[in-house]
Amino acid sequence: MSSPMLRPAAIAFDAVAPIFDKRFGVWESVAAQRRAVRAALLRQFPSRGRVLEIGGGTGLDAAFLAEHGFDVVLTDPSPAMVALAQSRLTPLSSSAEVAAAEEMEDFAERYLADERPLFDGAFSNFAPLNCVDDLVPAARGLARLLKPGAVAMLVVFGTFCPAEMLIEILRGRPREALRRCKQGNVRAKIAKREFHVVYHRSASIRRAFAPWFVLEKRIGIGITVPPSAAEPWITKQPRLLSAMESLDRVLSHRMAAFGDHVLYQLRRTEQ
Repeated sequence: MSSPMLRPAAIAFDAVAPIFDKRFGVWESVAAQRRAVRAALLRQFPSRGRVLEIGGGTGLDAAFLAEHGFDVVLTDPSPAMVALAQSRLTPLSSSAEVAAAEEMEDFAERYLADERPLFDGAFSNFAPLNCVDDLVPAARGLARLLKPGAVAMLVVFGTFCPAEMLIEILRGRPREALRRCKQGNVRAKIAKREFHVVYHRSASIRRAFAPWFVLEKRIGIGITVPPSAAEPWITKQPRLLSAMESLDRVLSHRMAAFGDHVLYQLRRTEQ
């Protein structure tokens, strides 16, 4: 049973953890977006570096990096997710720990107290930071954990996704089509458990991470590759999806703001 001390989002993902990979892992739209993020990570992280993941879930991306020679420490607020991730990462000489993004300062305190090395990079994929109201504590804790000059690759939900709007309108759900336009907390649900998300704007992300980080670029993830709302139909259209994936690589910088997700590449300053 989930601990009552867990936040609502952690409770929800704790409940869905045993079936999470089976539910979402078969969706080719998710796989296509994951490939785009992984390619960006490999371009930026130093070879065989030590990398921190925030909100890593069951450890699919952490295991991918570990298989490519990185030393990965995964964090996630869900104990059930962390247990699954640890079983996946132990054979790869990497690890997983329970820690929420909101509590990254506390995690940094514990981590550094053990005289463990600073990280060469950090990342967060598929929008766990959208479950965080205030990004400043997460940014401050992350700043303590990264070496000066290290990169943080943070993937959050885009705030204007035409593909999702079109899908929701075609499904007769116009209110859902506009959900990303809302400010503040927006209700979400998974495994019949409610929590809320925040669709962070670019300006608010810049403010939250300054002065410890400078934004270098934004990369659109899923501009023409549709969001999971298009599943399972899009998985049955491999040629179409392959063409969309190729087009995304062309549009990812010029049309980053229109992505289902947006990857923020932030560089740790000397401050």
